[in-house]
Amino acid sequence: MFHIYKMRDDHVLDFAAEELKKYLWMMMPECGNTPISIDPSAKDGFRLGLLEDFGLPNEAPDPVRDDVVHVDTDECGGILAGSNARSVLFAVYRFLRLNGCRWLFPGVDGEYIPRKNIEPQKYHKLADHWYRGHTTEGMPSIEQAMDFIDYNTKQEQNVFAPLGVWGYHDNYYNHAYTDAHRDPEPVTMTQHDQWKALYLTEITKRGLLITDGEHADCARSIGIDPDERMSFVRGEKFPTEEQKSKMAMLDGVRTLRKDRWNVGKYNCGDPFTTQLCYSQPEIRTNLVKVIADHAEKNQHLDSMQIFLSDAHHNHCECPDCYDTRPSDYLIMICNELDEELNRRGIHTKLVFYIYVDLMFAPEKETLNNPDRFFLQFCPITRSYTNSIDENTIIPPPNPYIRKNEWEAPKTMEGCVAHLKDWQKTFPGQCYTYEYHFWRPQYRDPGLTYISRRLYDDVRSQKYFGSQGMLQDGSVKSFFPHGFHDHIYAETLVNRDCDYDAEKADFMQHLYGEDWKQVNAYLTAISEAFGEKYMAGEDSADPDKGTHYNPGRVPYLEKVKELAAMARDLAAKHLVMPTRPQTVAYRLLKRHAEYCQRLAEIFIEKCQGNNKYALEMFRKFVYDFGKYDIEMERYADIGLAMSALEVLVKQMPKIEF
Repeated sequence: MFHIYKMRDDHVLDFAAEELKKYLWMMMPECGNTPISIDPSAKDGFRLGLLEDFGLPNEAPDPVRDDVVHVDTDECGGILAGSNARSVLFAVYRFLRLNGCRWLFPGVDGEYIPRKNIEPQKYHKLADHWYRGHTTEGMPSIEQAMDFIDYNTKQEQNVFAPLGVWGYHDNYYNHAYTDAHRDPEPVTMTQHDQWKALYLTEITKRGLLITDGEHADCARSIGIDPDERMSFVRGEKFPTEEQKSKMAMLDGVRTLRKDRWNVGKYNCGDPFTTQLCYSQPEIRTNLVKVIADHAEKNQHLDSMQIFLSDAHHNHCECPDCYDTRPSDYLIMICNELDEELNRRGIHTKLVFYIYVDLMFAPEKETLNNPDRFFLQFCPITRSYTNSIDENTIIPPPNPYIRKNEWEAPKTMEGCVAHLKDWQKTFPGQCYTYEYHFWRPQYRDPGLTYISRRLYDDVRSQKYFGSQGMLQDGSVKSFFPHGFHDHIYAETLVNRDCDYDAEKADFMQHLYGEDWKQVNAYLTAISEAFGEKYMAGEDSADPDKGTHYNPGRVPYLEKVKELAAMARDLAAKHLVMPTRPQTVAYRLLKRHAEYCQRLAEIFIEKCQGNNKYALEMFRKFVYDFGKYDIEMERYADIGLAMSALEVLVKQMPKIEF
C-alpha cells in the first residue's frame, strides 16, 4: 500500500495526485484505494511538490513558464517535483512513462498501461523549449477536443490555445465533407460559449498556459457579429455602408473580401478575412477596445493574441494607407493596446504575429514596451520538404515592393530571413506557430516524412532564436498512428532525443511484435507518394500543373500491392493483447483502402487527367465518408479531404 502526500494545497497538485493514484492502481491492482493527503513533513510514500518544497534548486529561468521535472523514486515511493505545479503533473507522467506506461492515442483506448510493479527511477530535466503546445483546428467534437487536452498534457506540452474553437466545432457538428452519411447537428452559439468555458476549465485544471485571441476581432470592432460570419459568406447578409467605410479599399472598392483559403461551394465575402482601413485612428481605437475588453474579462490568460484579419494581399490601398506597411500599423495597434491595458491595470502578456503580409518588417514603428510582448513567427508559406540546420545560409529577405505586391518566401530559410529582419527591432522572446498538423500531414499518407520534418524543425528552433512551437492543426492526427505528434512533443522537451529509438519504442508499443512490418509498409507508402511530389514541387511541366509527372506513375502503382499486404497484416491482428494495438490494426485496415484510392487519383493527376481525377476524388470523399463515425476519434476525415481537395482542384500551381 502506497500513500500519496502533497506538500502544499494546490488544485493542480490535487489533479496530479489523483492521476498518480489512478495509474498506480491500474498497474498494481493490489494497491487498492491509495490514500491522498497534505503533509509537508512527510518522509515516506510518494511526495508531490515544488522543487523548493524539498530544498532542491530550481534552474528554471522563468518558473511560471519554464518546466523543470524531477523524479527520484524507489519501490516504495519518492519525490515527484517540478518548477511549478504543472511541472509536478509532468513529473507524475514522466515517472509513469519510465515505468512502462504509454499514451499512444487520445482517450482511454490509447492507454498502454502495463501490469507490473514500479521500479526505482531518477530523472531531472529542464525542458529545452519553454513554449510547447497545440491549438484546436480541423473538425473535432467537444469530447475529442477534451481528450486531446488530456493527451497533450501527458506529452508534457505546457500550452494550449483554444483559438477560434467554435468554428472548428461547427465544422464537425455540420459534418463537413461527410454530410452525405451524417445528418448535420447545428449547435447554438450559447452552447459554443459554454464549451469554451469547458476548454478553459480542463486547461486550468492541469495548470497549462493559455493563449487566446481571434481573427474575428476586426469584424467585431466595426459592428459585425462574428456569430453571423457564415451568413455573410453565404450571401444571406450584407455589411452596411457605414461598415464598408471602415473596410480596406482594394481596386477602389471597400467591401468584404473573399477568403483565399476557401475551396468550398460558396464564398460571398468573409468578415474574418477582410482587413480594415488602419490609417483611421478611430478604427484602431475600436479594435484596441475589443481586444482590451477580452483581456479584461479573461485575466486567467497567460497571453493575448493581437490578430488582424486572416488571408493575404488584402490590405487597404487608400491614399492614407498606401505608403505604410501593414506591419507598421500592427505595431501602432500594439502600442495603443499596451497603453490601454496599462490604463486598466492589466498585465497580461501580448502576442503579435508575423504572417503573410506581416512577414515584412516595419519601416517606421517600434514597440514602446517590448517586455510586454512575445513575437509569434508564422512561416505558413514555407515548403515542408526541407528544414534548416546550423550550416544553413540564411538569404536576404524577399523585397517588399508595395502594398499587396510581394512574393512569399517559399523555403524555411526564406521565412527565417524575414524573422531576422524583425528581430533587428524586436530582440524579445519569440516562438514559432507552425502548420505541420494542418494540410502538410495529409500530403504524407505514411506520415514518415512529416515525422522526420517535425523532429528536424523542432531541433532547428535554436538556430533562429525561437523558444518553442505552437501547432495549428487537427487534434485528430492519429491516422493511422500518432508518432509524428509524439516526436514533436518529445523533441520540444529534449531536442537531443534519439529519433530512431523513439520511433522503435512507439511503434513496438503500438503494433506489437510485428511492428517492423508495419513500419516498412508506412515507409513504402510515403516513398510511393513522394514528399516533393505531394507538395507540388516535383512537376515535370509546371504549365500543366503542380502534380503533372508521368514518371511518378510506377511508384504510385505499387500502392495497390502495398495496400493488399497491409490488409493481410491487419486481418491477422484484429484482436490484440492491448486496446491501443487493436485500435491501431483496425485503423491500418482502413488506411490501406485510403491509400489505394488516393494513389488511383494521383495516377490520373500525374498524367494530366485533371477532370477525371476530380471526379474520382469526389467519389472518394463520398465513399470514405461512411467510415467517419467509426474513425472520428483518430482521423479528421473532413480536414483530410479539405487538404487533399486543394491538391486535386488546383491548376496550375499552389502559392500564396
